[in-house]
Amino acid sequence: MARIELRDVVKRYGAVEVLRDINLDIQDGEFIVLVGPSGCGKSTLLRMIAGLEPITEGDFTIDGVRMNDVRPRDRDIAMVFQSYALYPHMDVARNMGFSMEIRKDPVQDRIDRVRGAADTLGLSALTKRLPKALSGGQRQRVAMGRAIIRDPRAFLFDEPLSNLDAALRVEMRLEIARLHQKLGATMVYVTHDQVEALTLADRIVVLNGGDIQQVGSPLELYERPANKFVAQFIGSPTMNVLPVTGGDHGVTVADGTTIALPHLPDTRQAVELGMRPEHLDVVQAGAGEVVGVADVVEHLGSDTNIYANIDGLGSLMIRKHGNIPIRSGDRLGLRFQTENAHIFAEDGTALRRATGSAARAESGYAPTRSLDSDPLAVLLEDPQ
Repeated sequence: MARIELRDVVKRYGAVEVLRDINLDIQDGEFIVLVGPSGCGKSTLLRMIAGLEPITEGDFTIDGVRMNDVRPRDRDIAMVFQSYALYPHMDVARNMGFSMEIRKDPVQDRIDRVRGAADTLGLSALTKRLPKALSGGQRQRVAMGRAIIRDPRAFLFDEPLSNLDAALRVEMRLEIARLHQKLGATMVYVTHDQVEALTLADRIVVLNGGDIQQVGSPLELYERPANKFVAQFIGSPTMNVLPVTGGDHGVTVADGTTIALPHLPDTRQAVELGMRPEHLDVVQAGAGEVVGVADVVEHLGSDTNIYANIDGLGSLMIRKHGNIPIRSGDRLGLRFQTENAHIFAEDGTALRRATGSAARAESGYAPTRSLDSDPLAVLLEDPQ
């Protein structure tokens, strides 16, 4: 496998700079996921690693060897694209082994490698079928098998599940996770779907506007986002953000309510308060920090999403586990789980805070529902 390093990498198209000062170390056998909104540069970065796009400035190395000018075919990297790109006139076995056929590798070696990849991906019974006789998930497995057969130093995935329906995406996420565990391969994966990122990644790289915003494990990005962009991008549903006035020991929201934040060392620079929907508790009107009316209530079975109009603050979204007996028009109170609050400075930077476990210890918080106390248990539930 391979260790991949990017140092001060820049990509320009003419005068347009699409990637700036990209510095990233990918360890041997690590699963890295690149996420960000459309146009942030994640697919361009992947294509630069593959050699399909030239690097304008900076250095790209694999195992310490500079690869900027090495041809794609000589980088020993396999890429799985969004499109399956299978040959329609070739059966599964030949599609998977065609690269070895082109290289004129021994026939028996090709047969053995195809058989091994088919066994790994559960395609052994389908090797004689043409692509038109396969489902979308099966076609994507064939595309992955074509990459496995090359036994590359690294695998690159460019939004490979975006053409699949919701059920197939879940199935293929599991297949890719199992594949990584079995092969122990270095993998770089591009997606706009944060559920894929959070369930697959060892580390996530969040990009926006051509810059890396933060690199970290899924739980690090969830509990300690570097700025408001990361805080709102990671987590589903997205984080609520309210304008506030900072004080010595807490913040004051627009309706004049002061929210104490004893676990935060300095709240005076705060201009915004972030609260994830799962960190708002529904209580009786008057018993919480703020009061409002339920506008829209979504009963999803496993969860209840409540969109509430809060007096003096506007709209907030609350997500609670289970089927909560609330209907549109009900008056309710909200209590903030302040140990999980995030505050942001004027430039969007997140002000320093304790981790979730440390914050809970400092505040004396005692959760009554185990799922609510585990951010990833909520975070990794696919809303679809």
